[in-house]
Amino acid sequence: MDDRTLAYTDRMAAFYAREYGFPPVAGRVLGYLLVCQPPQQTIAQLAEGLLASRSAIVGAVDLLAGHHAVRRTRSAGQRADYIGLDPRALEPSGFEGATYRRQAELAREALRLLDEGETQRRSIIEEAAAFYDFMAERMPRLLDEWHAQRVRLREHD
Repeated sequence: MDDRTLAYTDRMAAFYAREYGFPPVAGRVLGYLLVCQPPQQTIAQLAEGLLASRSAIVGAVDLLAGHHAVRRTRSAGQRADYIGLDPRALEPSGFEGATYRRQAELAREALRLLDEGETQRRSIIEEAAAFYDFMAERMPRLLDEWHAQRVRLREHD
């Protein structure tokens, strides 16, 4: 791997560790799969390319596969799995209003359990409930907007 690619995978590692709490190796695997040739790699190839242990790569691949960021494939007669980007990674998730409505309900349930004197904590939870209500309303509409934008993008291809 050249220095530019290594620096890029390190930036991906830092981003995914900071934003999602992923172990750095998971961000490095994802970054590498975005730019490596060939685009599908075995565990051994990933370990060699990223200068990491096979067990660290397996753990990262399992984590990323669970989030539909990468997927394993194996053709008949092959002895090794190949890891590549999962096309489902581009399918937006987390836009369902029901999830946010449930979070708002849980926040309101917490409010009912608090003593009246707990004003600071109460105000934080009230704001959280309002935020989740807002997200429950907006996220499905935002997803509809994205689908329309994606159609326009694909029309230009």
